[in-house]
Amino acid sequence: MTRKKKTGIALFDFIAPIYGLFFRMQTRNFQRIVELAAPYVKLTEQEAILDAGCGTGALCSILAHNYPNLQVTGVDPANKMLKIARRKTAGQDISYLQANILNGLPYADNSFDISISSYVAHGLKSEERAAMYAEMSRITRGYVIIHDYNDKRAPLTSLIEWLERGDYFNFIQTAETEMRNCLSQMRKCFSHVEVIDVGKRASWYICTPAG
Repeated sequence: MTRKKKTGIALFDFIAPIYGLFFRMQTRNFQRIVELAAPYVKLTEQEAILDAGCGTGALCSILAHNYPNLQVTGVDPANKMLKIARRKTAGQDISYLQANILNGLPYADNSFDISISSYVAHGLKSEERAAMYAEMSRITRGYVIIHDYNDKRAPLTSLIEWLERGDYFNFIQTAETEMRNCLSQMRKCFSHVEVIDVGKRASWYICTPAG
């Protein structure tokens, strides 16, 4: 792992308690989004779902609560995020693993019906996003869902992302195109990409693994 990646994980470990304060607000937002997206992704028909970059477990909690048929797994590289996730979702049937998707995950091909990642992609460099897309495609047999910003900018978000020096501004302009054009070992990551708005400035990029 590079020093830069270690620094990034250390930052998320540091701010994990702050994220934990917003757990209930996040669950309410995810509840609304899951209901909105229900016609597009039939979660009642799925068996296993992975939340890559699960943070404090808000989405995992909603999935486990709403869809008891689902085997819910949350993965995050920040140990302190996972500690809060385990505490916040105690009593729910959720599996957690500390791992970084950019380094590959210890799951066989097609292990999950759906894999989802929320607000992770825009913070990565383009080559890192490609690695994430490829790995999510590998472990998923149904849909890969990238939940992130669309191109409708907000002044406050733009300021925060400018201060963080991430790749937000490039991502919101190229997200759908780079997902459609993603290649892994000279093969396409996805055969189809559908975009649905789940908020004024957020979309679900629903990607079908190329197989």
